[in-house]
Amino acid sequence: MEAVRLIQKARHGSGMTQRELAERAGTSQATLSAYECGRKSPTLDVAERIVEAAGYRLDLVTQVHFTLHAARGVRPFWVPDRLWRGKLPECFATIRIADGAYIDGSVRLRLRRRPSRRRLYELLLRNGLPDELMDWIDGALLVDIWDELKLPKPIRRAWQPVIDLAGNGPVERPTYRGPMDALGGQNPMPGGEGGGR
Repeated sequence: MEAVRLIQKARHGSGMTQRELAERAGTSQATLSAYECGRKSPTLDVAERIVEAAGYRLDLVTQVHFTLHAARGVRPFWVPDRLWRGKLPECFATIRIADGAYIDGSVRLRLRRRPSRRRLYELLLRNGLPDELMDWIDGALLVDIWDELKLPKPIRRAWQPVIDLAGNGPVERPTYRGPMDALGGQNPMPGGEGGGR
């Protein structure tokens, strides 16, 4: 996203006027206006300072590319080149979606519940567009539920390499030392190592 849209989006999301945000970010209203109109381009440091003054944070987001696949016996479907983290609270929301398996043509899904999330993921992997997949699927939750999904073989085969890549973790795995390391070697659990009696 270019700096113009980023700054505008942060300011509108905060509900601040240009003057309020400029004061909070330590710049002038004229300069902020020039950034928002595209007459000037802020450095990364300046854009970050303005966005943070609006109550947001610049962050790295996984860039995902989708490919449309066609296979006999299924509708064309989209497959990403990698998985991503989902948006909160959307990936645990309660939603109503179209589903021909129900008499009224729709179903209400509580995504905090595993069976509902499984049903949504099955529908999205079969019929979802890239934006819908990005909006509603969380990569870690998909890996966790992958073996339970009822999917046509061509869709499962096409998605499997992406699932394997994400499920195998990074090449270098950090060492988890547990709560004792954070407490300077003191075990927070009563009764010793396992916390038992």
